[in-house]
Amino acid sequence: MTLDQKIEGLLFFKGEPLSVATIGSILNVKKEEVEKALTSLAAKLSDRGLTLMWIGAMVQLATKPELGPLFEALRKEELSKELSKASLETLAIIIYKGKATRSDIDYIRGVNSGFILRNLLVRGLIQKDTDPEDSRKYVYAPTFDLLSYLGVARTEELPEFTALSTALVSLQETSEEEKNMSADISEEVQ
Repeated sequence: MTLDQKIEGLLFFKGEPLSVATIGSILNVKKEEVEKALTSLAAKLSDRGLTLMWIGAMVQLATKPELGPLFEALRKEELSKELSKASLETLAIIIYKGKATRSDIDYIRGVNSGFILRNLLVRGLIQKDTDPEDSRKYVYAPTFDLLSYLGVARTEELPEFTALSTALVSLQETSEEEKNMSADISEEVQ
């Protein structure tokens, strides 16, 4: 397999911008080799539906800009569909908590929320940011599109915002206490 094929697969797998240095580090090749392979990959993609997008030394595999109208129409169609009960539950948790990790959401809902979060991200109703407390985790937060969709200017305008927000924080604290107690009991048993 050629280096440009490996880079194409890596960029597809990651689905996010990578620096030339990071690509080189992952594939254990020099920066110059990565740059040469990226030039080759860009040429191969010239008559395809994909392209390489660059911002400084960061590169990402993306769809061609000419496909924008098609994808915008698909996005509008997706946004016009009604939200499922599970999506609404997940949105409520994110909105009323302000920011929530996937484990927070899963704990509160009692089920895996990965698919729901992906759909809400695609619809542009939530955004994913790195957790400031743990860079290995992500937090999900409401977007301005969500506020527009709900017809409010600020989350605080939502019904019973203060009461529900406080209840979610309390639930989170109870969960943390249970985890700590469970860990203490496990240590005592051993």
